[in-house]
This record gives sequence, structure tokens and C-alpha cells, in this order.
Amino acid sequence: MQPTPTTEGGADLPAARLRAAGPALARFKGAGPIVALILLCIAGALLNPGFATFDNLMNVLTRTAFIGIIAVGMTFVIASGGIDLSVGSMAALIAGVMIVAMNALALGAAPPSPLAIVVLGIALALVFGAVAGVTHGFLVTHGRIEPFIVTLGTLGIFRAVLTWLSDGGALTLDFNLSETYGPVYYQSVLGVPVPVWIFALVAAAGVVILNRTPFGQHVQAIGSNEQVARYASIRVDRVKTLTYLLLGVCVAIATILYVPRLGSATPTTGILWELEAIAAVVVGGTSLKGGSGRIVGTVIGAILLSVIGNILNLTSIISVYLNAAVQGVVIITVAYLQRGRR
Repeated sequence: MQPTPTTEGGADLPAARLRAAGPALARFKGAGPIVALILLCIAGALLNPGFATFDNLMNVLTRTAFIGIIAVGMTFVIASGGIDLSVGSMAALIAGVMIVAMNALALGAAPPSPLAIVVLGIALALVFGAVAGVTHGFLVTHGRIEPFIVTLGTLGIFRAVLTWLSDGGALTLDFNLSETYGPVYYQSVLGVPVPVWIFALVAAAGVVILNRTPFGQHVQAIGSNEQVARYASIRVDRVKTLTYLLLGVCVAIATILYVPRLGSATPTTGILWELEAIAAVVVGGTSLKGGSGRIVGTVIGAILLSVIGNILNLTSIISVYLNAAVQGVVIITVAYLQRGRR
């Protein structure tokens, strides 16, 4: 048997080569989502010429904005070792509360102007999202309840309250308010829809916060090893609560953009948004075990999932009703590939 080749220091040569190739392999894995997105776009253009048009691109990005904004907030929660299954139901309830409150103001004895009512509705949504996020964070950190259980419980609570508010039907925004609120979704700036600009701003802010601030470093340190983070004098409970607060605000922003699209909220609003947001995060390279987060990867993951849905709509490869099934397969596949990561 031939001896195993070694380096000058006596180290095993194949192992040394693997260690040397580590950074290159990491870069290759990090480029995986963008490579997959490029290949999907090429396939979409070949399958249907209508896919590769500017209008369709803006349509894909606009539809991506809702889930993408939520996924940016979800990246912080997952990177810290948490999870939130309630974001779809939270968005639905925020939409319902906004509509009920704005309609009530419009029907008052001395109603404010439609613009003032819309501004108040937006403020209410942001406050509601922040309070819901802080509540989740408090229950996880001070209540010592697993985030899966906390958010699974609030998923049912939020959806049930909306169903009660709407009496099982739809809550519809006043027509005059819809006319005033509509441009938030339908207006474009420099040819790009407003939701896409908001998505870009939220993503940029997320990149800066996660990668350039002590808070972002603490989030990833906690997800990597919470006990060591405590020994390092990181205020773990405070940081975790802030991640849920941040996610709640992101859900509120997404809902603010969503409400003027249809001007209504129903018990089915936001169904499976949590699946899409988590899928975008894990496809983008953030480990479900926590410890690292990639906002840019999350954005690419959200766009990639929207592209899959768009291709299914434009072609007849498989039924569009299987879109959620495709996303589920993506989550399981990525989680399997991440099984050795920390």
C-alpha cells in the first residue's frame, strides 16, 4: 500500500487541499441561488417569449415585494435561531384592522381628509406589527416558550380574529379611500412600481443592519451559539426581541403595500405567506439552524420563487395549483443540503 502524500509539515495532503479550497467552495455555494435564478430566467424565456419582457419583469418584482419584505425580516429571526410561522396570519389581521379603522374614520361625524385617514391607517399598521413582534419576542425570551409553539399559536389567533371581524366574509375599503390609497401599489416612479422601490429600500437597510452594525453581529452570534453569546455579555433576550420586532414591522410594511392592491381583506388573505418567506430565506443561503444570514441571498431567493410561479402561470408544464408544492419541495431540498451546516 502506498503511503498517503503529506505536506512538509506532515499534514495529510488531500485534507490540506480541501482546506485550501474551502473559501472557493463557500463562494461557489453562495453563488448557487443567483446561478439558479439565471438558469430559470433562461428557461422561462425559451418556454414563453412573453416571459422576457419589461412588463413581466416588473410584474414579477411587484409580486415579489410583499414576500421579499417579510423575508428580509425573517432572515434576522432565523439567523438568530428563531422562526415565525404567523406572518401570513399577522398580515391578514393587520389588513383587516387597517380597513376597519379607516372605514370607521371615514364614516365619522367629522371625518378627516382621505389622505389623513390613509396616513393614520399606515401608522396603525406599523404600530400593530411592532406590538405583535414584541409580543412574540417577549413570549420566546421571557416566557421561555419555543418560537415554533408561540408563532403557531398566534397564527391561529390572528386568523381567527380576522375571521371574526369579517364575519367569515370580506372587509372592503371605502371607495374614496381606495382611490386615495391606490397609488401606493399602482403608481410607478421612473417606470418602476412603488412596491419594488420599497422592497429595494428595505433590503438595502437589511444588508446594512445585518452586516455593518453590532446588532447584526450579535444576531448571528446568538444563532451560532447562544450560550457563548451570553458569556460574551451580549444581551441575548433584548436582541432576540428586536429581531421579532423588526419582522413585525416588515410584515406591516408588506401589508401596507398589499391592501391598496385589492382594497379588501378576507380570512384567506396571506395564506402560505410564511411558507414563501421561509423558503426565500433558506433558498438564499441562511441556515435554518441560525448563525448566519444573507439578505442579498434572501432577495434572490424571493425573486427565484416568484419566477417559478410566473413560469408556471405562463406555461403548462404543471398546474399552477402545485406552486405551493414546488415551494415545499424547494424548502425540503435546501434543508437537506444544509444539514451539515451550522
